[in-house]
Amino acid sequence: MKKTLLILAGLATGVSSFAAETITVGASPVPHAEMLKFVQPALAKQGYTLKVIEFSDYITPNLALSQKQIDANFFQHQPYLDQYNKDHGTNLVSLVKVHLEPMGVYANTDSEAKFIKSKKATDVAQKSKIGVPNDPTNEGRALNILQANGILKLKAGVAYPTKRDIVGNPYNVQIVELDPAMLPRSLSGKQLDLAVINSNYALSANLKPTRDAVILESKDSPFANIIAVRPDELNQPKMKALAKAMTSPEMKKFIEQKYNGAIVPSF
Repeated sequence: MKKTLLILAGLATGVSSFAAETITVGASPVPHAEMLKFVQPALAKQGYTLKVIEFSDYITPNLALSQKQIDANFFQHQPYLDQYNKDHGTNLVSLVKVHLEPMGVYANTDSEAKFIKSKKATDVAQKSKIGVPNDPTNEGRALNILQANGILKLKAGVAYPTKRDIVGNPYNVQIVELDPAMLPRSLSGKQLDLAVINSNYALSANLKPTRDAVILESKDSPFANIIAVRPDELNQPKMKALAKAMTSPEMKKFIEQKYNGAIVPSF
């Protein structure tokens, strides 16, 4: 009887040793969560259960990560993470670069009709209300896109400019700072004439950057999206497995086929 119990105990121990380890990642719904869900089967074959928790804002994922409620997050670029660490006294780090989401300038239906007729973004901009994200890094990114296309001029040497750094406004535009998630809704409701929108929020609103943007950010932008982790987790086997899966040839093919240029691989 004792021998039988020992054998059963040994079998139980053997089963538990092969139990899947869970990796919990917080992500924006589109495209980040979609991309994570794509690699779930590949990670499962390696003994990892990838749990994806969706967040609709840009603050909670880093807060949850720093408080150890999740193992990693996937929604932001390096400049945003750097600014977050500086503002909140945290030391979250990048695990891997995955993709670039070109930021785009979108028009409401009335302004879009003007653009189709003139083909000049500056004609659309005349005396328009332009919505931009209200977080420092993405507002600066948005304003630099507007400057690159001749809509306004910014004070030189400012890393993350805000509307207070506008020194030239030849088209008399009004810059409206809004929560990034609110921009598509405000645009479709015509509270804005134009809006500079991150691709994840554009895609969630059924806006395709390569089709619908009147201005699209250059593909050589430094704002590649990253997976962020706590520094003590950086070299953990499960994190290395996640990084490898998210930068695999299969992931590159998935990005290219599913998003048709709206998202560009960064690996």
